[in-house]
Amino acid sequence: MPTVGLFNKEGQKVGDFQLSDNVFGVEVNQYALHQVVVALLANKRQGTQSAKTRAEVSGGGIKPWRQKGTGRARQGSTRAPQWIHGGMVFAVKPRSYRTSVPKSMRRLAMKSALTSKVNDNEIFVLESLELDAPKTKEIVKMLTALDAKKTLIVTAESNENVYKSARNIEGVAVLPVNNLNVYDLLKYENLIVTKEAVSKIEEVYV
Repeated sequence: MPTVGLFNKEGQKVGDFQLSDNVFGVEVNQYALHQVVVALLANKRQGTQSAKTRAEVSGGGIKPWRQKGTGRARQGSTRAPQWIHGGMVFAVKPRSYRTSVPKSMRRLAMKSALTSKVNDNEIFVLESLELDAPKTKEIVKMLTALDAKKTLIVTAESNENVYKSARNIEGVAVLPVNNLNVYDLLKYENLIVTKEAVSKIEEVYV
């Protein structure tokens, strides 16, 4: 079983912590990671872009000049694509970029991302991360002790005090386990996760 350091909320090591082989010790599958990240980013797109074709641009109903005898190229409308203020040839229209991947691939990608953090020594497990009130200083102190800069902090439940404490720190994000995703795991260099959150992750992905 993979073993990582166990820390208190001050960032001091207090022992070791064993992780599940089935979640944090799998073979990293780069293909699954790629497929899931592409799908996540595609699903974030609004898809509201829109441009007009020559049929939709206002005006241009009259022929600019007669067909023959002027010495100029023949033209049928001032809204043809070659004209300034003309319509687009293949105008983009609103569309959904949403895509899906199989549940088994999503699970494999999540396990692969978590395993990569263990393999690269980029995961820190905390005994707990309970704050009586929002205190940015306490989070900064912990991150400094762990030498963690670009960091994702994962809690078992939504924790407003932790969120407010970390939101003004550059390169730091806070997520509850329910919102944990492959993209954020790969985006942030370090992963700080509470013991309770680890239990929930293992409960879902074992």
